[in-house]
Amino acid sequence: MANAQQSQGVAVVTGAAGGMGSHIARALHADGAQVLLADIALDAAQELASELSPDGSSARAVALDVAHREPFVQALDVCRQTWGRPTILVNNAAVTQGAELMDIGEEDFTRVLNTNVNSIFFGCQVFGAAMADAGYGRIINMASLAGQNGGTATGGHYASSKGAILTATKVFARELAPHGVTVNAIAPGPHDLPVVHATVPPEKLGAVVANIPVGTLGDPSFIGDVVSLLASPKAGFVTGACWDVNGGLYLR
Repeated sequence: MANAQQSQGVAVVTGAAGGMGSHIARALHADGAQVLLADIALDAAQELASELSPDGSSARAVALDVAHREPFVQALDVCRQTWGRPTILVNNAAVTQGAELMDIGEEDFTRVLNTNVNSIFFGCQVFGAAMADAGYGRIINMASLAGQNGGTATGGHYASSKGAILTATKVFARELAPHGVTVNAIAPGPHDLPVVHATVPPEKLGAVVANIPVGTLGDPSFIGDVVSLLASPKAGFVTGACWDVNGGLYLR
């Protein structure tokens, strides 16, 4: 799908240094977008940016702690100074953590909620306002199957945060729609990513895969294709939606 949708513009991807974020960044870059790879792991983000664009003309890295609002303001400034106004934002950064529900402490709960929910809310608020001023934008928030079914392998704090993302997507979609800005969510199920293999013990992964109706983990590169589609100028009639990519684990 890369190049087919022509989602050219200036894209910002949070949590872009690795995992799902790197697949998303690659897809948007292949579409012709200039991509700002935002991540708290700056060295890893710079490594990917150098791979995508050795001369820095179409991919660059910026440090971003998504748990707080001000870093988003700073990232927006970097984006404007580098390539101009952003047209695409992918709120992908998140903390994934498994835990027994009744054992989750306040510190872990606050850290997961602050990272996962603040990142969506302040990303949509800061970048959404800039896009609205320009009259155009595409925002894609990475939710999760866990936010729809209450979670399985992940902790209750993670599932709660991803459920909040779905609501925040609707809130900002309604607010920004009159200004030419769409806001949508993607809710992946288990995908073939390092975070899944790190979260699910090897002895339990087989049972997780066996429980997926299609019988396999998802291909994360396809999520990049879905982001590319939703980021396309042609996607202006889709907003406030959640696109499920879960192998049949959750049907509605």
